[in-house]
Amino acid sequence: MDRSLTGGHAVLDRARDLARRYLDGVASRHVGGTTTPEALRAALGGPLPMGEQDPVHVLEQMASAADPGIVATVGPRYFGFVTGGAMPVAVAADWLASAWDQNGALYVMSPAVAVLEDIVAGWILTILGLPRRSSVGFVTGCHMANFTCLAAARHEVLRRAGWDVEANGLQRAPRVTVCVGDEVHVSAVGALRMLGFGTGELVRIPVDGQGRMRTDPLAAALASAAGPIIVCAQAGNVNTGASDPLADIVDIAHARHAWVHVDGAFGLWAAAVPELSGQVSGLGRADSWATDAHKWLNVPYDSGLAIVADPAPHRAAMGLRASYLQRGEDEERSGMDWVPESSRRARVLPLYALLRSIGGNGIADLVRRTSVLARRMADRLAAEPGVRILNDVVLNQVLVQFAGTRGYDADETTREVIVRVQSDGTCWAGGAVWQGRQAMRISVSNWSTTEADIDRSADAIVGCYREARD
Repeated sequence: MDRSLTGGHAVLDRARDLARRYLDGVASRHVGGTTTPEALRAALGGPLPMGEQDPVHVLEQMASAADPGIVATVGPRYFGFVTGGAMPVAVAADWLASAWDQNGALYVMSPAVAVLEDIVAGWILTILGLPRRSSVGFVTGCHMANFTCLAAARHEVLRRAGWDVEANGLQRAPRVTVCVGDEVHVSAVGALRMLGFGTGELVRIPVDGQGRMRTDPLAAALASAAGPIIVCAQAGNVNTGASDPLADIVDIAHARHAWVHVDGAFGLWAAAVPELSGQVSGLGRADSWATDAHKWLNVPYDSGLAIVADPAPHRAAMGLRASYLQRGEDEERSGMDWVPESSRRARVLPLYALLRSIGGNGIADLVRRTSVLARRMADRLAAEPGVRILNDVVLNQVLVQFAGTRGYDADETTREVIVRVQSDGTCWAGGAVWQGRQAMRISVSNWSTTEADIDRSADAIVGCYREARD
């Protein structure tokens, strides 16, 4: 096997060239995939080679064959799944993370990564206005952030009831009441399921027309609950962008000694913008918070944050001990104390580079600007007869429904318009069922999106609707 340094440089140089070529053209390419699974398998698959092949050739062949199946999620007109792009400085830092190949488990494994995690944790708490003593875990995404925070919640509410769940498990534990809103995100439900709380056991609290948890039914549910309680609130409904009334929820829940967890994959960042922070009033009085950085902060996957106000239950739920995991006498904080992983990549590096580059004001501007662009998209679409915006556009989410045409009802027409938009390729938007109605869901989250991108995309969407209507 050729391990020469020259060969290594050649393949890295080629990767740089291929990446730059892709990024240079991403704003003008068809936004969605343009191929089929069968074509991709034919181009990329075949029998496993038994001998060596030139690494540069392998890289070039992979890039060429995969290209029709690459979705331009980093481009300015991708509006699906609350997906941000990746700022160049964050991409560059991610390359370094791969090259350095550091393990963030223990300080001794990478002193630089351990210190960087502490630094970035402090910056994040400052941006979000959360308690300074909170512990922060750097996880894969909001799903694992929810899991981590809710594991801490499970530990603490059971500890207060006299039960050690880490030692004794759940089978004989006191029953925990878990309250969620009717519009709870599936990742929070998935996290609860992995923690032993079945979906059929969750107490679902009714929501209002924007998906916000209603406080009167919550108070009634908690009044009738006995034993340990966890309340899962939401900052940023995945469809409307609306946030639960967090201040009232905290007051009601803490009166019953319940743990309040906030699932805020993207909506948590409203706290960074003075004119938007009122939407998450009371946020800092919750007990834990989960969010993503690879959504609105526009760093590469994977980058999630699990934040817990009291580090003790966080460490108790996540921490591991073994004879070979030896630490220095003064090493109180280790990365693996706060995450459901041992070995993990240095995912903090892109986030550090981004925050260092644009600062807290840059984060606020990113959230503010994309929210304004979402409002622009809603206004442009609503000007077309037959187009209805279903939500109050308070952040970066727009829900659109198209009036029925040619004998089809609004749901059928909306589905057809979504298919046409995705096929057209000017932009990409997905679908969602919102309170019984089919909608197109548009999420404006990318740092590089401009007013011109919004206008071009709105024109394309309206054009697809007119085609379906005519």
